[in-house]
Amino acid sequence: MSTETNNRGARKVRKGVVASKMGAKSVVVTVSYRERHPVYGKVVTRTKKYHVHDEADTAKVGDTVTIMETRPLSATKRWRIVADAK
Repeated sequence: MSTETNNRGARKVRKGVVASKMGAKSVVVTVSYRERHPVYGKVVTRTKKYHVHDEADTAKVGDTVTIMETRPLSATKRWRIVADAK
């Protein structure tokens, strides 16, 4: 996989939790990150949802997965599951 990434350039990688299973080979992954508020300085948790392609169709709700950016696979899916971190 490392040579594949080197040839095509660096792709974004995120780690998150499967929030819902949409249909065949599709899941929604929630990625949370903490950042400092620009005005008040308090650390806040931000959450972003990604529509992800699950080729093996093995991810279940609550699983922690690693996702990687890929070419557009549908109208909303631009990410795919790389590994299950069970």
